[in-house]
Amino acid sequence: MKKIAIFASGNGANAENICNYFKGSKKISVVLLFSNNKKAGVLKRVDCFDLDCVVFSKKEMNCSSLIEDRLSKHSIDLIVLAGFLLKIPQKIVNLYEKKIINVHPSLLPKYGGKGMFGLNVHKSVLENKEADSGVTFHYVNNEYDEGKIIHQEKCVVTKNETPYSLQQKIKCLELGLFPKIIEKVLK
Repeated sequence: MKKIAIFASGNGANAENICNYFKGSKKISVVLLFSNNKKAGVLKRVDCFDLDCVVFSKKEMNCSSLIEDRLSKHSIDLIVLAGFLLKIPQKIVNLYEKKIINVHPSLLPKYGGKGMFGLNVHKSVLENKEADSGVTFHYVNNEYDEGKIIHQEKCVVTKNETPYSLQQKIKCLELGLFPKIIEKVLK
């Protein structure tokens, strides 16, 4: 059985979707959830799943072995960043090289990097009059959004697109693809 840990900071739509997708699977199981936000909606969304949930501070992530210890305890095969906004410390990236994946709401390398998340990305796409946008699944390295690309999926940016409508298109792509990308990476 391959075991997944999810890191999430926000409302948790992707995390819940991933948990639902693998619920009952005999090959892949989500066993651990980390959040740096004790008020994150993700904590309520995954409450019905049998997960070990760990809430931590930025200081604990960077200056203690809390995360590494819990990952090791559960024998984690893959770390999935699902709306997690903090940079993963080098010590964890080194321990889990090519075993940490992220989803980004643009076609990287465009509109990636520090501060490029959520509506910031979609506003930039529209300001630059891009014909298309999309979603990128990539490995995590020591730089924001610069890891090797696993998969990209495009969508058309329409004439009357708003940051919110583009965000919804991208979210639909993420929800449909993320579990399948996880399966692909774990095979």
